[in-house]
Amino acid sequence: MPSSKSSTPEAAAPRSRKSAPAKVQRRLDWDPVGLVCGVDEAGRGPLAGPVVAAAVILDDSRRIRGLADSKVLTPLQRDRLYDQIRDKALCCSVAEASVEEIDSLNILHATMLAMKRAVEGLRLRPAKVLVDGNRLPQIDVLAEAVIGGDALVKSISAASILAKVHRDRLCAQLHEEFPHYGFATHKGYSTPEHLEALRTHGACRHHRRFFAPVAAALGRQLAGEIDDPGRLAA
Repeated sequence: MPSSKSSTPEAAAPRSRKSAPAKVQRRLDWDPVGLVCGVDEAGRGPLAGPVVAAAVILDDSRRIRGLADSKVLTPLQRDRLYDQIRDKALCCSVAEASVEEIDSLNILHATMLAMKRAVEGLRLRPAKVLVDGNRLPQIDVLAEAVIGGDALVKSISAASILAKVHRDRLCAQLHEEFPHYGFATHKGYSTPEHLEALRTHGACRHHRRFFAPVAAALGRQLAGEIDDPGRLAA
């Protein structure tokens, strides 16, 4: 922001350390006046489960302290903030793209589809949508991609928390159905535990078939190298 003070070296105050970027509700001079929505996703990288997106319009009169990128928060912090966002936001929406859609569209297009569904599921129509990252879903609302937005824009931070908690809870349900994969622990990501389970048990119906470790496990199942593949892959 421009300063009213002189920009000459004599007037400039020395900086002892670099300050952290302030959270902003990003708006450009030519943006329409109205509600601003933040959008983020969770689950692009895992080998199993849907990709989840959330859209959040915060209420400026009901502040939520502690909003941050979901990746830097503990599970307990995320759960607490999840409840506050649900309670205090003007409106919010969570949507998914299924494993079948990921396999047919690819993960990028499935992610954009989940984001589109999240925005379209909002009770209120935003004037502008701010999306974490460098890609935008096809929506009929003014939108801007914000790289690192989950750490810079409060509404995107809130969306990242909703998407992460929602997906983690889905993985807990997957764990109840297929406990031998350890979904409750690794959330579908490519951990040594998960890779070993794929080698031992093959792939189940929640795995993304075109991700390399899953494709390799399915190949072994089809070759008869894993016992009873039909029960797991159905």
